[in-house]
Amino acid sequence: MRFAPSPTGFLHVGSARAALFNWMFARHEGGTMALRIEDTDPARSRDDLIEGIERTLRWLGLDWDGEPVRQSQRMHLYREAADRLTAEGLTYWCDCTREAVVARAGTSTTGYDGYCRDRGLEPGPGSALRLRTPDDGETVVHDLIRGEVRFDHATLEDFVILRAGGAPTFLLANAVDDADMGITHVIRGEDLLASTPKALVLRRAIGGGDDPVFAHLPLLVDETRRKLSKRRHAVAVEEYEENGYLPEAMRNYLALLGWAPPGDEEIVPIDEMVAAFRLDHVNKAPAFFDRQKLDHVNAEYLRALPVATFVRESLPWLEQDAPWLPERFDLVMFETVAPLVQERVRTLGEVPTMVDFLFLDEPSVDPASWEQAVTKLPQATGMLDGALAAYAGCPWDPGTLHDETLALGESLGLKLGKAQAPIRVAVTGRTVGPPLFESLHVLGRQRTLERLGVARARIDREQAPPS
Repeated sequence: MRFAPSPTGFLHVGSARAALFNWMFARHEGGTMALRIEDTDPARSRDDLIEGIERTLRWLGLDWDGEPVRQSQRMHLYREAADRLTAEGLTYWCDCTREAVVARAGTSTTGYDGYCRDRGLEPGPGSALRLRTPDDGETVVHDLIRGEVRFDHATLEDFVILRAGGAPTFLLANAVDDADMGITHVIRGEDLLASTPKALVLRRAIGGGDDPVFAHLPLLVDETRRKLSKRRHAVAVEEYEENGYLPEAMRNYLALLGWAPPGDEEIVPIDEMVAAFRLDHVNKAPAFFDRQKLDHVNAEYLRALPVATFVRESLPWLEQDAPWLPERFDLVMFETVAPLVQERVRTLGEVPTMVDFLFLDEPSVDPASWEQAVTKLPQATGMLDGALAAYAGCPWDPGTLHDETLALGESLGLKLGKAQAPIRVAVTGRTVGPPLFESLHVLGRQRTLERLGVARARIDREQAPPS
């Protein structure tokens, strides 16, 4: 097996899924997985992107066997293969531009028309080397997911193997490397299925031995069944890492895109997934990349962490780019509320918003929350006035604060959920957060009363008639 990314961008979630399936299959079968960097295009390949791909794979917990193979260091092999094919009369030079091909065909939807096949051109500036594809017959791709897929040779154009300037194409480099590295299984995305007959024709032409077994994974699509695109979707694995997804959760979710472990459980340890993984159980239908389901999986992993681990994993988000001054952060205070926050967040990136009221001088009040819980609630003034009076002298513990708020709400005809809403917004700035009474207990009586007073004054200002 091999995972062969091109270092022209960040690691796409579809590429990460392909890497994961290669890795699980290799580990299940006791085989090896190579990491091969397809960096034959120096204009688009960058060392920092190669490092990013390797780092992201390690973050996902995916290792590889041996040192990474870089195609840029194997160019001599591709040129030697092209020379052998040329010596055997299996190639020809072509100086056709794309515009010339379109002009001859009258349409841009057809492939190359073989115009230079018998012109006997010599290599020169602007000339590319094409492979003579078979005129008749067919190539059968044996695919573990899709069964036998047949391609008529009449539909295969004479394709380029060396570009003008001498750079090998994707097809040539892959055919040479797969043969040279002894790759027995090629597991990759469905979008590459159409190029597979060309790869096999070329492999056989260079004497690459037995065909590998293929498995073309289903495309990843959104809720409208459109293919995931970096123009429309968050597709970089690094972006999910930066937003606070756990690598174990991301890996678990990617494994569910086209495959499912036996039984009804979807949150499954990776060693159990490896033991159960089979390529012929992968579904060929497009797989829906459901962000909400990913959030659910990540939340399950977060809740399963020991509290101390959750605290440690949260710290990068609490200490970097937080909305409060660094000296205002209190680790002990966060450790107190961490078990409550852990049950409610979907990602580590949501943690600061859950606890910012503890470390800001004043809460950042969400306008929609204020309108919902205060402006549109006729009893909001009474609740804040009552809370100011009750909280000033009652014992300061969650149970007493709950009881006082419940009684106050009942006196105003409100159930607890409605009754506590204006208090929560006044103190935390939002209608959603950790349990209110535990939050008030951690915040302290003085800061709680100050914020209730500020909210009460705001109501008076908003209700005052214009001067």
